[in-house]
Amino acid sequence: MGLISLIPPIVAVILAIITKNVIISLFSGVFIGVLILVGGNPLEATMSTIGNYIYPQLSDGYNAGIIVLLFFIGGFVALMENSGGGAALAYNAIKYINTRAKAQMSAWIGGIIIFFSDLGTPLIVGPVFEKVFDKLKISREKLAWIIDSTSSPVAVLIPFIGWGVYIMGLIRNEFDLLNITASEFDTLVQVIPFQFYAIMAILMVPLITMTNLDFGPMAKAERRIQETGELYWPESKPLRRPDENAKYTEGSKAILIWLPLLVLFTTLFGLMISFGFPFEQVAGSDFRISLTTAYLFAAVTIIILMLVYKIKNFNAIFDIYTSGMQRMTYVAVTLILAWALGTIISEMGTAMFIVEIIDGNIPVFIIPALLFIVGLIMSLASGTSWGTFAIMLPIAIPMAFALDAHLLVCIGAVLSGGMFGDHTSPISDTTLLSSTGAGADHIDHVKTQFPYALLNGIVSFIGFIVAGITGSAWTLILTAALLVVAVFTLSKLQKGKRQAV
Repeated sequence: MGLISLIPPIVAVILAIITKNVIISLFSGVFIGVLILVGGNPLEATMSTIGNYIYPQLSDGYNAGIIVLLFFIGGFVALMENSGGGAALAYNAIKYINTRAKAQMSAWIGGIIIFFSDLGTPLIVGPVFEKVFDKLKISREKLAWIIDSTSSPVAVLIPFIGWGVYIMGLIRNEFDLLNITASEFDTLVQVIPFQFYAIMAILMVPLITMTNLDFGPMAKAERRIQETGELYWPESKPLRRPDENAKYTEGSKAILIWLPLLVLFTTLFGLMISFGFPFEQVAGSDFRISLTTAYLFAAVTIIILMLVYKIKNFNAIFDIYTSGMQRMTYVAVTLILAWALGTIISEMGTAMFIVEIIDGNIPVFIIPALLFIVGLIMSLASGTSWGTFAIMLPIAIPMAFALDAHLLVCIGAVLSGGMFGDHTSPISDTTLLSSTGAGADHIDHVKTQFPYALLNGIVSFIGFIVAGITGSAWTLILTAALLVVAVFTLSKLQKGKRQAV
């Protein structure tokens, strides 16, 4: 449908930026697309949107399996967050923390351990470590950056939690439309080395910590607390939160974290091995059933442990479990609308129109870098990575397929672009919760983190240019090496400037 085919995704992007609401944005994009397809009749468009684009998503067996799986994940995550196991694990490690480097690395490891919840990481790890950081004269801004760098950037790399399931759902929908038979699980695993931004964000924490090479506003914040002992700038307004430490520590044991996760991994990989993993491709339906079973067994394990250690009574525990399931309703609705928008975009030929414009005019190898930049701008402006994935993947996957670009690199570029905004945008929920969990001023957190994120973004952009040419996962090593060189160079420049002053 030519230029008109761009209207639904553009409407979705603009509304995402204006309203900050993914559901409203995606639904509007779907409705506008259907309105165009039916010739402008609003009543017919409304009925067609519901009957031909939303209902079929719910009746599809694959989609139903994904939604059920999301609810099981939501219930398990809620139990983990409320068990206190994460904080108990961190408290057990505190007595061994007596240096600045140990404190920062411990918070980093703690954030990685709480990989199952990107939103839970800041609120579990932050309150546990803030007093340790204060005692060792490490800024609250540094703590906020560490827990922000181990929340979404870690979660997006894990295929078997909510993030991975959501992304696999989007990939599968496009594969079905293009008659691609590849497994969405295998595809997402193969994409991991091309998620440059997330990996660089995680690696930068130990790089900065072990070398003490802070730069930009973060270096100023570190000098402030080391030289004056002041936790905040005079004009700062730190975000306060209820003191939930008692809830996390009373009766809590580290076993409430590691045993359920052990059951989860053992069940998941045990079942997948029975289906031929890793030597044979595991069918998407077999993976979903294995994962759902694993989350069910893990939830039963943590419920038993919470009863044994008298964390809460059974009714309270079950209420937590069902409330966690309810929290996934937003994710499920988002995914349903994302599937519907992907179908609309496919029917209108949006991706093919873009392919016609690009083909012969832009080198194919540059496409991943362009996808990264577009996703970066979209997510930074809207504050949502999931909305960015929902709009960009239905365009990027057909483009890569039609132009013979490296598919895995293109998917990685979209995920990395979306991750940039989730990690840096002041209106991102993860960024806000990181400021809250660390007890830091929100604007101070955004200002101190942004130069680090921008450096990661520049390095990732270069990585996608190289990967667009080679298609090789080894590009990750080159990208990481470039990050190390860039950090040392910027730190030297900062040090030289300070000495000159």
